[in-house]
Amino acid sequence: MKKPDVLYKAAETPSAGATITGGFAPGEVLPESTRRLGWAGLVYAGGFTVGFPGWLLFDISAGVERPYWGLRVTVNLLAIALGLGMFILVRYSKLRPRLLLDIGLVFLVLGSFFLSMTEFWGAWPEWSDDVLSGFLGVPWECCWIITFALLAPNTPGKTLIAALAAASTAPFVFLLSKAVGATSAEAPVSYLFGYFLLSTYLCAGVAFLISIAMNKLARQLKKARDVGSYKLVRRFGAGGMGEVWVAQHKMLARPAAVKLIKPEALGSDERSRRMAVLRFRREAQATAALTSYHTIDLYDYGATEDGSFYYVMELLRGMSLDSLIDRFGPVSSGRVVHLMRQVCHSLGEAHANGLIHRDIKPANIFVCRIGPSFDYDFIKLLDFGLVKAREAEEGGTELTAEGLTTGTPAYMAPEMATGKGTIDGRADIYCLGCVGYWLLTGQRVFDGESALGTVVAHVQEQPLPPSERTELEIPAELELIILRCLEKDPAERPQTATELDELLAACGSISEWGNEQAREWWNLHAADLDPWDEIDVDRELTPEEIIRVED
Repeated sequence: MKKPDVLYKAAETPSAGATITGGFAPGEVLPESTRRLGWAGLVYAGGFTVGFPGWLLFDISAGVERPYWGLRVTVNLLAIALGLGMFILVRYSKLRPRLLLDIGLVFLVLGSFFLSMTEFWGAWPEWSDDVLSGFLGVPWECCWIITFALLAPNTPGKTLIAALAAASTAPFVFLLSKAVGATSAEAPVSYLFGYFLLSTYLCAGVAFLISIAMNKLARQLKKARDVGSYKLVRRFGAGGMGEVWVAQHKMLARPAAVKLIKPEALGSDERSRRMAVLRFRREAQATAALTSYHTIDLYDYGATEDGSFYYVMELLRGMSLDSLIDRFGPVSSGRVVHLMRQVCHSLGEAHANGLIHRDIKPANIFVCRIGPSFDYDFIKLLDFGLVKAREAEEGGTELTAEGLTTGTPAYMAPEMATGKGTIDGRADIYCLGCVGYWLLTGQRVFDGESALGTVVAHVQEQPLPPSERTELEIPAELELIILRCLEKDPAERPQTATELDELLAACGSISEWGNEQAREWWNLHAADLDPWDEIDVDRELTPEEIIRVED
């Protein structure tokens, strides 16, 4: 069965991003770095668990005798405990990611010390000049220092100090081993320190450079993703126009949705870009001017330094009517009345303010649960991107590109398709009639072989009554209301959203569906429809939570 469609819409705004703590590690980088730190601990413990017995068996089979086996076993057990402890600490503790990364630097030094103990403690009980003529190889500490800098990056200063300390464990163990007699007194300190200088200390310098590079990338990420007063937390979709992000206000910790419009989507020439800018600004201003609780709330809008535009709007929990029907099939007549009346509430205010939506369709109508005690089947009308003010019809500036018909073919009023006559709120009434038809039957009013064929059908053909396209019972009075909305002549339709709302309110089906029935339906499908018990912006979202974003 098709998974739930969690749709978030956003309005025009500058670019968003996660804050950088202490000059490093953006919001989503810190948790990822600590996760890798935990896995590094597990791999470290696994390496000693497998490696030490392997070395032991090799020495036994080769007849090699090594002193201090008791010490070596102890070091091996301590190293395994260290790695497992780091993994458990990261996995199960409630410590802040920043503190865990700092503890990880201690893990880096101790881990290097145990590696040094296995390599250099008692390595040369008797010194021979043959050692000087051979290559000692690359110490394991080198691999450990560089790998750690990549897996769990920290600030350059802290990384340099920890890396130098880790690099110093090998000469420290060598000197200590020599002091207690485990290493031959004839072993030349100058030669081995030269060896360490070109191996472990060189790798410490490389780790420092890696940290600088990682910090630079972090700063670039922050700059690219700081959007006004909001930080981008998770990208959950992208479309032809741009990207949609879950975001959070930096001060209020309020979740929101941010829609970033890519610069290339604004047009290839100056005139197209200018028109696009005006359209986005008009959408934001038009949406912000509306106060109906069935119109999505606009928080902010603006432009980024790279020329992108962004919208910040409320984060909704639920699904579009498009997804509702795709997943569950046609709904009852009482529920259709309940949903359509809420759309009328939003349109009534918009039309009273001289605004025409022009793209009423199931994908732009969101049904959700809202509020602390939850209102069920609560409608939010989205995407006023094609909104048009009446002043434009009366000689104002037209912001639609020449020769372009706006709207969605399956939900387009005849006068919008032909471009003839006045396009006013009655065009939205027609589109809403198409939505009601879809809710009742699960089928579009007209579904031509092409977009053009569908548009032509809206202009020329009469729709079949909904009752003839479904086995569900549709009350005659509701069917007449839907068919009246679908009249070709705007004068034959309900003249206002308020009039349509009154007709629906007088319909007998209104008593069949209310908040109690809606609550029961939502509770029955809660696992599918509302994957979040609460919004947690610090965790990864699963594919079941974010399935599709409609641009």
